[in-house]
Parts: sequence; structure tokens; C-alpha cells
Amino acid sequence: MLHLKVQFLDDSQKIFVVDQKSCGKGLFNLTCSHLNLVEKEYFGLEFRSQAGNHVWLEPLKPITKQVKNPKEVLFKFMVKFFPVDPGHLKEELTRYLFTLQIKKDLALGRLPCSDKSAALLVSHLLQSELGDFQEETDQQHLATHRYLPNQEYLDNKIMHYHRRHSGKTPAESDVQLLDVARKLEMYGIRPHPASDGEGTQINLAVTHMGVLVLRGNTKINTFNWSKIRKLSFKRKHFLIKLHANISALCKDTLEFTMASRDACKAFWKTCVEYHAFFRLSEEPKSKPKALLCSKGSSFRYSGRTQRQLLEHGRKAKMKSLPFERKHYSCHYDERQCRSSPDLLTDVSKQV
Repeated sequence: MLHLKVQFLDDSQKIFVVDQKSCGKGLFNLTCSHLNLVEKEYFGLEFRSQAGNHVWLEPLKPITKQVKNPKEVLFKFMVKFFPVDPGHLKEELTRYLFTLQIKKDLALGRLPCSDKSAALLVSHLLQSELGDFQEETDQQHLATHRYLPNQEYLDNKIMHYHRRHSGKTPAESDVQLLDVARKLEMYGIRPHPASDGEGTQINLAVTHMGVLVLRGNTKINTFNWSKIRKLSFKRKHFLIKLHANISALCKDTLEFTMASRDACKAFWKTCVEYHAFFRLSEEPKSKPKALLCSKGSSFRYSGRTQRQLLEHGRKAKMKSLPFERKHYSCHYDERQCRSSPDLLTDVSKQV
């Protein structure tokens, strides 16, 4: 048996026991069951490969064929697919996990944005974690908890916004935070270093709409899925082949060079999964779609597509399962009664 360590978005860790021959899906399903997570396809398990690349654990491949020493590896439970509108997320738990991902990205400097947007995002986090604004509580909390790399310059602005959120429940704060986050230029973007045909350093990224080319944090080109005929890789070269009507305006095939074959293949696999999740109506069968087929690779996306998740959400009448939030010393006032009717009933009986 394998004893594997998973770190969750609130930084808690848990050891899961799986069979020696278990595929990635076995460990992933155990982590989702532990969380009572229904909309699990938005998430994945990331780990650091032996070559030093951050890669996603493949669901259909044995864990021992992906990781040399699984017991020594930390698997990180993270958001994998960022929908264009987080309002499509049906479950409160899913939105909470997305909020934790945004919180982590902000703290690590992976979600660059204006000071105003950063302060507004943190103010929603404070409302969720601390409750209604109290100046002394906010000051003490911000002095001991780091939400932003440059937080000390924004404390007053954060508290200014937090004062406005009085009465908002944690669930309402999540919705408002995600609405701010989705409008940011770098929302859901994970840059992959590369160079173009002229040797200029750029970043590649994949989103719901297609493949992006960035210089720093600025988008300089977007290749929508509708423009792309095929994505492939050859050694450490990532190739984008365009449809004939598009390539008439530029080159037929665009080539980008990445640090290594492993880094190139990892990015290609992420593209395959993003295309399937956001563009296909159902999970692809064992033979991959020609659009994203790379010679010699049988890799494919496994799981429900976003369309299937949305349809399931419309049809399902499931009651959301309770979950525990990470709170600090809170000041909710009337919010407790609004978010928990049973509490109000119990208190009235006692009185």
C-alpha cells in the first residue's frame, strides 16, 4: 500500500492510503470524498516532478509510473480549471475552495493586480474570516497575517473597504470576491516560460478560450480554440498549427521553445485537458480528438466536462453538505442567525 500526503488549500495535510497499483484517479477521488466535494472536476492534484516541473497527477495512469518516490512527494490539491464566470459554480463549498485558491495566489504574488483590486479582495477575505469590521481587530489581524506581498502599504485601504461589507455572510463574501477576481487580467492564468522563434522571452498560458502568449503579464497574442487546427510538441518545441484561413495572414505553424521536453509535454497535456473540459460536450473516448493529438501519445482528459457539470447542476436537487470554514476570532452580529436558522431557533427556546 502507498501512504500519500496531500496538502489542501487551507494548508492542512492528510495522509491517504491507496493500493500500490492505484491510478491517479484513486487518490484524487479519496481527497474529494474527504472534502465532500461534488464539483470535483474543477480541481486537481499538482506535484513537483523529478525534473523540477510542477505537473498534474494524471487520473488514468498508475501513480508509481508518474512519481518515482510517491511517499516522499507532497501532492497539492488545487484549482485546475478556472471558469470565465465563477457564478456558474453551484456549490458553496466549491466557491469557498476557489476563494482559498485566490487567497493563496495573492499571497504568493501569482495574481498581479492594482492596489485597489488587491485591497478589495483582501477586504472580502477579512469579512469572511473575521466578520464585521472592528478597527482594532483588523489592525491586529493584518499585523500577524500576510495576504499580500506589499500589504503594509495597503492596510488602511483594506480596512476602508472592509468597513463597507458589514452584515455580509462568509458565503456572500466568497461570491463578491470571485466576482472581483474574474475581472482581473491574470485571473486563472498560469504562465509557462518559453521563447518565440526570434528568441524573445515570453510566457505561454492556456485558458478557457485558448492559448495565450504573454510578455511579462501583458497578453500579446491570443489563439482561440476555433483558430487552432492542432497542438503538438517535438522535443522541447511547442507547436501551434493554425487553420488555413487564419494562417493566410501569418505563418501556418507557430513554434515556441521551452526549457525542456518535460516542461513542453506538461504544458501540452494541460492544453489537451483545458480544450476537452471547456469545449467538448462530454468526456472524450479512449481515442483522443485529432485537434490535440500528438504523435505517439494516448493522453486524454478524464472526467466530466464543464457542460456536463452545468447540466448536472441544473437537474440535480442535491442538498449541499455542510463543511467547516477556517475562521479566526469572529464578529458576525446578526449574520449567525441569517446563515444558521437552527441557531436562532435554539436560542429562542433557551430564552
